[in-house]
Amino acid sequence: MRLSRQQRELSSRFDLTEVLDMTAVWINRAICDAERRNALYRGEIFVYEGLQSVERFACFARRIIEDAFAPRDPERIHEALDPWQLAAALGKLKPAFTHHPESWRLMTEVLAELDCDLNDIHCDVPKLRTAYPVGHLTKGIAYAFPPHRDMWYAAPRAQINWWLPLYPLDPNNAMAFYPQYFDKPVANDSAAFNYYRRNADRRHTDKFVMEDPRPQPSASALREDEPEIRLLPNVGGLILFSGSQLHRTVPNTSNRSRYSIDFRTVSRADILEDRGAPACDVYCTGTAVRDFRRATNRETMPEELARRLDPIGPSEGEVLVFQPQMSREIP
Repeated sequence: MRLSRQQRELSSRFDLTEVLDMTAVWINRAICDAERRNALYRGEIFVYEGLQSVERFACFARRIIEDAFAPRDPERIHEALDPWQLAAALGKLKPAFTHHPESWRLMTEVLAELDCDLNDIHCDVPKLRTAYPVGHLTKGIAYAFPPHRDMWYAAPRAQINWWLPLYPLDPNNAMAFYPQYFDKPVANDSAAFNYYRRNADRRHTDKFVMEDPRPQPSASALREDEPEIRLLPNVGGLILFSGSQLHRTVPNTSNRSRYSIDFRTVSRADILEDRGAPACDVYCTGTAVRDFRRATNRETMPEELARRLDPIGPSEGEVLVFQPQMSREIP
């Protein structure tokens, strides 16, 4: 990756040693992808600013969102629609974004700008995320996640999360990280989560408005005053972190709706070599690895690798891989 002059001037590393027991957050770090993945597996976090591919991806997503809610302001849409109306609108908007062919193409451009090997890297589909102010839609399709690891949702140890905002962030509508627990066990209820059962329930996500009865793994004993960090990249920036990082959706008290994109990647080579972040407190069943497809041609991960991660597979009534109902309708 070639950095601009402004990016080079910003490039730095923050060591949060006083509070967070030596956690490094890299800003615009020029590094090869293999070294970056190894650092992410150690619990380090990377933030990049001013990436042209990310700006293009964000612009495309904003256009879809703004067309869907026109003439209303998407950041104020919670003031115009009640939770049921908003859930119904998102039930059309989010799949339309995820399965638009431009979304996959723009995602792979982000990977290429950060020097990823697109033959090795496998991706899940990019997802549009929303965080509405407290008191509005925070369940189901706009779920506000409590502290959790993606590994508690059956993510592979080699999973890397890519997260990018679509509108300017506020500390009160962002994500919070607890990197002090990256490799330390945390009490949680992930034993109740089965990935294949979740796949069977996913078609009904937009129906959960006031309550969501599905298992949602979370930390069960964190103090309310637990130290946390909130990273606030500009639009055109992104955060990279391991699926083992403990993080949450910050309760949105900003009175503005937050929109972001996230997608996940795994290195096929790292899966083969059993490289990845520590899994010190993971009790869920199943694996999400079959959701990942090669960045270049969308080839699926070999079944023998999936069986290596989960030799048992689904039970009757469970679903190995979620198959969405394709719809291009924009609300």
